[in-house]
Amino acid sequence: MIQSKEKVAVIDIGSNSIRLVIHELDDKKGTRELHNLKQVARLSNHIDHDYQLTEAGLQVLKESLQQFEDVLHFHQVTNVKAVATAAIRNALNKEEIIDYIHRETSLRVRVLSEKEEAYYGYIAVVNSTSITDGISIDIGGGSTEVTLFKDKVLIHSHSFSFGALTLKKKFFPNKEPDKQALKKLSEYVIEQCKTIPWLQEAKKLPIIGIGGSARNMSLVHQSQVNYPLAGLHQYEMSINELKSMMQLFENSSLKEREHIDGLSKDRADVIVPAVRVIHEIADYIQADYFMMSNKGLREGLFFEEMLREHSADYLPEVAEESFFQLSREFEMNEDYVQEVGRIARQLYTQLEPFIPQHLKHDDNIYLLKKSARVLYIGEFISHETSSQHTFYVLTNRSIDGIPHSDRLAMAFIASFKSKSWMKQMSPPFKSYVSKELLKRFELLGSILKMAYALDRTKRKIVQTITSEKHGKSIILYISCKKNTYSYFEEIKSTKYKKHMEKVLKQNISLNFHPLD
Repeated sequence: MIQSKEKVAVIDIGSNSIRLVIHELDDKKGTRELHNLKQVARLSNHIDHDYQLTEAGLQVLKESLQQFEDVLHFHQVTNVKAVATAAIRNALNKEEIIDYIHRETSLRVRVLSEKEEAYYGYIAVVNSTSITDGISIDIGGGSTEVTLFKDKVLIHSHSFSFGALTLKKKFFPNKEPDKQALKKLSEYVIEQCKTIPWLQEAKKLPIIGIGGSARNMSLVHQSQVNYPLAGLHQYEMSINELKSMMQLFENSSLKEREHIDGLSKDRADVIVPAVRVIHEIADYIQADYFMMSNKGLREGLFFEEMLREHSADYLPEVAEESFFQLSREFEMNEDYVQEVGRIARQLYTQLEPFIPQHLKHDDNIYLLKKSARVLYIGEFISHETSSQHTFYVLTNRSIDGIPHSDRLAMAFIASFKSKSWMKQMSPPFKSYVSKELLKRFELLGSILKMAYALDRTKRKIVQTITSEKHGKSIILYISCKKNTYSYFEEIKSTKYKKHMEKVLKQNISLNFHPLD
């Protein structure tokens, strides 16, 4: 059983880099990342012709781990999961390496099997995104893990014995990649794909990229298109956009790649084979689209720790878990936001017959429900400027289980003040939000603001809402609890109804009465 605010660390010894991540886990399974440190060790470059890690490689490994040990000791972290992947797994002197680590450090390292490595990537994806069916690709320095999952259940997994570093060494070790080398690389990857029959089951599914190379490619694409939303996790690209990224890297020299905004210098030499692998696999299965998962092997190990007592591989509702964590972080009243969401859905249902057809959409109720969960979340920072802070928070942090497009919609709806407010906030997002879509957000935002007014005193006095058309007006009959004053709700909602009237272009009358 995890104790209150226990610190848990993961050390991931990869072929390209070694990373330490420290998380804080509390008694209700909340998580918070405290530290994320990396050493670029390039262990694959220290594997000799006899497939053994050299003395120089052992020294690099020891020095890196000892530096991490200092950090762990200072922060008094005792729950440490240290794992090694392809570079050590495939070394013929694997046992000698592990014994060396145990002699020279206090760490106990577990060498992950190919199946385990793929499994942890899968766990990370299904517990941090909304995708239920997909293919994950985790391209490391020395191996590439691929999984197929459907309805969140792992169906197949495979570990290819190639990664970004090993492919570079194989196809263009001491030169820039030319067309002939790239062609041979593609042919090699496709031949390897053909050895995995179940990849044919993955036709038309999304590709979810994991790992540093996928992350760097996505960062570069965001920079290229001046992407206005912050956050890399769950960022989506079309397959054509994936191809354009591949061409950008391949048409640039190493020196030019080192200066591409978003690309780490230590990835500039291996990004070419990595992105070509992702593209070739995506093309091979005719993938629907590409999604970046900023959660991978390390997060998979954390999720295993969190889910252990539930004997489950995945959270039933990723978004719900995210909202739960947000409500705790921003000290939101969960009962209150649920009540406002209930009123908002009632309001929408009653107003639906009067809503112009072009503003109706299948996901309106869904967006209202999700937006209510983060309604004026910025009040935690400042009550006076809650709308501004709400908009900023939602456009500047990822929410696991919520796609970027929905997060942007929620930002407009949950922070709504007025039509002029939306116009003021929308310019940076004009490529992603049409005028018609903005009008729909105005409708939903005005309804949510009205629901907020109808529970102004947080007493849950509004029980039911019904509507009827009377002449040129819409009458909303609002039934309240018996023997309860609704004065403050009446005052606030009478003020706020003007926003709904403007977007519906109709007068709205409010009729408050006790519930029969």
